[in-house]
Amino acid sequence: MAKTRPGKKDLESYTIKGTNKIVKVGDCVFMRNSDADRPPYVARVEKIEADNRNNVKVHVRWYYRPEESIGGRRQFHGAKELFLSDHYDIQSAHTIEGKCTVHTFKNYTKLDNVGSEDYFCRFEYKAVSGGFTPDRVAVYCKCEMPYNPDDLMVQCEGCKDWFHPSCVDMTIEQAKKVERFFCSDCSSEDDEKKSRNFHPVSLHVENKLGS
Repeated sequence: MAKTRPGKKDLESYTIKGTNKIVKVGDCVFMRNSDADRPPYVARVEKIEADNRNNVKVHVRWYYRPEESIGGRRQFHGAKELFLSDHYDIQSAHTIEGKCTVHTFKNYTKLDNVGSEDYFCRFEYKAVSGGFTPDRVAVYCKCEMPYNPDDLMVQCEGCKDWFHPSCVDMTIEQAKKVERFFCSDCSSEDDEKKSRNFHPVSLHVENKLGS
């Protein structure tokens, strides 16, 4: 057990006020935002401690939403994407509003249903410098953007790259109906090879991310 200052003791868990939900070290939680019109903050609990008056504090490591980062939200950032920051803090446990799950990017893309408490993280974020780890990720399509799990993509049967429908002059509705697809670089004079192919979203995720 880690050493604590005099009058303080480490706790194994904390029950969120007004609920039966139990928070333990390593759990991800929603924490009250001082601005009631904005969504709650998200943090990972690093330590739980109580003083001699039984006031409970939590040591947390903050997750940042893309719009809270220095570079802001970009096209490839998913709606449920978070960055694990190097920003640590100590907060009253009473500010915890609920629990959530921050999945790895790969596990998130395999979810059959994404709930309100499901998020994903693929980058660590340096709050002062605005730097990311990793600083490079695979890119796809003509636009050479990282994969956004919220976006539908179609796969070329020739080069096996993935494309946003809008980048290949196709509507979402058309993309959902195509049977075979060749990108402009792989197209040939053969009419049969110009027909299009569509793969469900759940399939292209595994191909991109690997096993």
